[in-house]
Amino acid sequence: MPIDSIGTIFGETGFADFRFAVSEPRTLQGDYLKIWHESDGWVLAQVVAITRSNEKITVASALDKRNDVGSDRVVAKAMVIGSRQNRVLRVPKTPFVPGDRVFRADPELIAEALGLGGGNVYLGLLEGQRIPVHLNANTLVQKHVSILARTGSGKSYAAGVIMEELLDQGIALLIIDPHGEYTSLREPATEGDFERFGISPSGYGDRLTAYTPADMVLNPGADRVFRLNGVNLKAGDLSRILGIQSGTQMGVIYEAIQKIRAEKSRYAIEDIIFEVGTSSSNAKWGVLSTLESIRDAEIFSQDPTQVQELVQSGMGSIIDMKGVVPDMQAMIVARLCEELFEARKINLIPPMMLVIEEAHNYCPEKGFGKMVSTDILRTIASEGRKFGLGMMVISQRPARIDKNVLSQCNTQIILKVTNPNDLQAIRKGLEGISVEAEDEIKRLPPGVAMVVSGDIERPIIVEIRARKSRHGGGSVSVTEPGERSEQKEQREVRTAPEPLFNFETKPEEEREGQDGVEEWKAPEKKKTDSLFSKFFGSGKS
Repeated sequence: MPIDSIGTIFGETGFADFRFAVSEPRTLQGDYLKIWHESDGWVLAQVVAITRSNEKITVASALDKRNDVGSDRVVAKAMVIGSRQNRVLRVPKTPFVPGDRVFRADPELIAEALGLGGGNVYLGLLEGQRIPVHLNANTLVQKHVSILARTGSGKSYAAGVIMEELLDQGIALLIIDPHGEYTSLREPATEGDFERFGISPSGYGDRLTAYTPADMVLNPGADRVFRLNGVNLKAGDLSRILGIQSGTQMGVIYEAIQKIRAEKSRYAIEDIIFEVGTSSSNAKWGVLSTLESIRDAEIFSQDPTQVQELVQSGMGSIIDMKGVVPDMQAMIVARLCEELFEARKINLIPPMMLVIEEAHNYCPEKGFGKMVSTDILRTIASEGRKFGLGMMVISQRPARIDKNVLSQCNTQIILKVTNPNDLQAIRKGLEGISVEAEDEIKRLPPGVAMVVSGDIERPIIVEIRARKSRHGGGSVSVTEPGERSEQKEQREVRTAPEPLFNFETKPEEEREGQDGVEEWKAPEKKKTDSLFSKFFGSGKS
């Protein structure tokens, strides 16, 4: 059965793009096309713009009566993607011929050319298609990922989808959660178009543990209390933790610690406070104020939460920051990330993904403040890939995230963004982003994202799949107190039925050790004091 064309190429053509007269009225911006090329066979292209024009079309074959609407004609601009030959995507070396017919692309050609079937992290469906989009778990962990969107566009929802997939792949997660919204991952979803996306509701309660740096009364949803190591803190440690840059204040701390170490082999923050109080320097008052606030928060302990407890293969830990003031949150993130980085370098913990929600609060761009956690997050962004320590950066304000961190994210998932400053930050982070792509970002409906990845040949638009677990990031209803309005799981996009075909992923034994992440073997356990046995009992609510 012959396939009808949807248009005819006309005018000046090139290697990268061409225009065609549209003969199929259902042709939309974003549609994928195929064109036969004399030397490359079927070549994939995509509609990037459609206009109605009364421009004279000189190619006789383009003057299709079905395209006549008075004196106007519908003209589309298409961007050439290419064809895959010997696993390499190639663009034709000679331009298309005016008069060549344009057809709708087959799903198999789209998937092959874009490289959508090589991963094991199911993100969703290609917009307007029945093609599942998969990313590679190794790439996400080794080369970092960012999720950027304005409020209410679905960034936390998309982050939850990736966390579910990583847990299913047996990858350890540690989630910095300022608002306590990811504890909902423990419960299966009750709403969602599960059939269309080919998934089933599932909770991850048996694989997630929530910790609170506050107390269990203030945060009853947590499972355990989280504490940092407060034993034998060095002057450099305190300088980074407290953000002290004054030479005089550093001198007070250094002198106090030197006196303590001359008398004791083991000391705590209370000992440092006492010794600083005996100093004759007037600079001691600022130091004392900061040290006492840390002590009163009880975040440091002689029985800290061990990183081996927080990071385990196939398990997730949530640091629920509800009830913790922002400066204290940054200090906790700084100290915890330093421990994670050092532990991963010596293979004390397995390869993992560190998730930073509201990242602009922990690694702000210059001019938006300075946080003690900025330096270590920069270090993880630039060096973490060497050790299998990945980072997922989530933010509603891309312009306020440190550029050194954002630029290291190889995979970017961008939902609707309209702020000019945020768009400029995204444009700087994505080399070669087109004007059409930037305009597309401003028009994305909730739950639909532009995905940029080294595993995919060009930016694509993806309808994020339904969550298996319950979404906890909905807004509080002001008309019905106590209820939460969940984000719509039926997106306002072109209807796409269930996936047309699924890609096979490699068996678990074939994935181990790929792409430079070594197979992790747990070191022999050493007997350590439990955080909770001495001061807090079992630590469970």
